Amino acid sequence: MKYVILIHSNPQPWGHPTGEFVAENQALPAEQRQRLDADFETLLGQMQESGELLGGEALGDPRSASLHRWVDGERVAVDGPYSEGREHFAGFFLVDVASEERAREIAARFSGPGETVELRPTMWPGGDER
Repeated sequence: MKYVILIHSNPQPWGHPTGEFVAENQALPAEQRQRLDADFETLLGQMQESGELLGGEALGDPRSASLHRWVDGERVAVDGPYSEGREHFAGFFLVDVASEERAREIAARFSGPGETVELRPTMWPGGDER
């Protein structure tokens, strides 16, 4: 079963890993931040070894984005950021796991202070979730 783990964040300034630039994470004691970073690196290593981690990418500053919509029968492009919300899409990981429960377990470990993690199943051609 393939899932995408979407990372939403609002680092100031924009940078990766986003947690290093988020106020809630910066407010934690250095030892706790180091432990969270080490735990995350361990998780990524375990997922690579098991074949569950298929890939992922960090995304650039939302101010460099453009939004493309269909408005009144015309295509319209607007410079970023793409939303008026406080949080922005910061990156994603694509995983292939045995069950929804495993996907939820992994997504919970991706969540960090000041960030929101969204877990969503991928869809294959034809619209079937897998």
